[in-house]
Parts: sequence; structure tokens; C-alpha cells
Amino acid sequence: MTQIPATLIPGDGIGPEIMQSVRAIFTALGDPFAWDEQPAGMAAITTHGDPLPPATLDSIRRTRLALKGPLTTPVGGGFKSVNVELRKHFELYANLRPAVTLIPGQRYENIDLVLVRENLEGFYAAFEHYLPIEDDPKAVAFSGGFNTKAGCKRILRFAFEYAVAHGRKKVTVVHKANILKALTGIFLDAGREMAHEYEGRVAMDDRIVDACAMQLVLNPWQFDVIVTTNLFGDILSDLIAGLIGGLGLAPGANIGAHAAIFEAVHGSAPDIANKGLANPVALLMASALMLDHAGLRRSGDRLRAALHATVVTDKVRTRDLGGEATTSEMTTAILARL
Repeated sequence: MTQIPATLIPGDGIGPEIMQSVRAIFTALGDPFAWDEQPAGMAAITTHGDPLPPATLDSIRRTRLALKGPLTTPVGGGFKSVNVELRKHFELYANLRPAVTLIPGQRYENIDLVLVRENLEGFYAAFEHYLPIEDDPKAVAFSGGFNTKAGCKRILRFAFEYAVAHGRKKVTVVHKANILKALTGIFLDAGREMAHEYEGRVAMDDRIVDACAMQLVLNPWQFDVIVTTNLFGDILSDLIAGLIGGLGLAPGANIGAHAAIFEAVHGSAPDIANKGLANPVALLMASALMLDHAGLRRSGDRLRAALHATVVTDKVRTRDLGGEATTSEMTTAILARL
């Protein structure tokens, strides 16, 4: 098999540990990727004085495919979120967050839904400033956002096409058009227009975001694919992760026309770094998404099956999942299943 060029960013905190686990498992899968390892985040500050060095950007520009560990954005010093900058730089407009129950016996059983979040527009455009009044320079804070019709159609089409490709039956458009009539009304209108193109293949309905949050807690099984704007997607994706046991089980993919970056969506957890306690599941599930995206669905399915057997049948789990296994012990168990 010809190896596929890909950029690997180990990340900060527990990132290098769980990335080592992923690399061992990729080796067992036949080494499908030719890795170009590059730094970002705090690790890059130490080595390059820049949380997002030009060489890292050049690598992703060349490979158009990356796997990223959790990153820490330095506090102060004018540094922006590395994750946000990567999305903007490569126009990774679609954030894909599937949520599937892995461990049985939780509060919610048999969850299987997908959230698609618009990544570049909305309130995360961060048009912010302060208005001084008298001697208070920060008396009033302003923030503005935008949604373009083209941007709305692009993410909505991604969601509908994802539904068709994966045999999903319904797309729910989440908005706040009752209050933010222009900013999210344009999103709802674009969704209703697009639904006509997929009539007979994918059903479409809509929810106001606060009602959607409540219904996700009361009856999450009514949802299939949810598509929404940037801020709402950020909030709802973490709520959905809570339905399956937390961010330690939540993979993420950031996809654009010219590049795709796959990641564990949890933080860098520096308090448990280098202690053998880190849970590699989220990054492994993101790796399976990466394999799917690269056209290696069979390898992705093998990884998911081995992970499921390890956690459910063998009950090998790290402490955050209710077990006692170390990172390396869990990796060894997955390798045995492979």
C-alpha cells in the first residue's frame, strides 16, 4: 500500500502520550500514512517562539491532511487560539462531531447522532470592541457576527451530503431566528431552500437552539444529523458529548475544500501529563474518521471494532472511563484485538 502523506502534530500536555498510542496502532494497521511531524501550541512556543510556526502551516498546505493532539493556547502575549487560526487559515468550514455510545450502562443508551457545525462565521468572527464612558475605558462591550448566504449554503450542503452518504434519514437545522432574525434567519431560510433539493432522500426539520438543548437531554434519539451555526455548534457539541460520557469519547474533524484536520476535542490536561493516565479513545476515534476521509474505510472500521471490543468486551478502560488501565495498557489491549 502506498503511504499517504499527512501532518502529525503531537500537541501539548497529554498530547504526545496519546499520539504515541495512535502511532503504534497505525503501525498495526499497516502504516497507511507517511507522517511529517510538526509542532504547534505551547510546544512550538518553546522551540520556535510561535504557537503556529510557518513550517507547520507549510506541511499541512502540502499534505492537506493532519492529525492533531490537544493544544494549549498561551494566556496573554497577544497569542490567538491555534485551533481557530488553523480553521481560518485553511478555510476548514465544517466541524464534524459524531457521537456514538461506546460504554453501555450509562445514563443514555444507544446514542448515534452527528453534529455539523459551521466553523468560520457567526459570532466567532469576534468583531469586538469596548466603548469608554467617563473614566471607564471598558464601560460597554460590543460584539458582532456575520453569516453569509454562501457560507450557510456551504455548511448545509455538507450536512445534507453527509446524511446521504451515511444513510442518515433526517437533518435538523438549529437556529435562533425568533430573536436573531437576520443573523440566524438567513441560516434557516437557506436550510429550507436546500431541503427541496434532497426531498425524498433526506427529511429536514428545524429547532430553536434553546429548545434543541432541552430536547437533547429529554429525548436525544429523535435527532439524526444536526447542523447549526458556529457558537450554537460549539455549545451543543459539548452537550452531546456529555450524552455519551464526556469529551474523552468525542472525536472531531475540521474539513474544508483543500485540507482536513482531525483531532481529539478535549483539552491538553497538563495535570495528568506523563503519568500514564491519559485516555487515547477520542484521538483514536478521530483517527478512524481520518482513515474514512482518506478512503481507508476498512481500516477505520477495524480500528473502531478493536476499540469497541477492548472497552466493552475486555473492559480495559482508563480511570476516567471507570477502569484502572494505564495509557500503555489500553494501547496494548487494542493492539491485541487488532
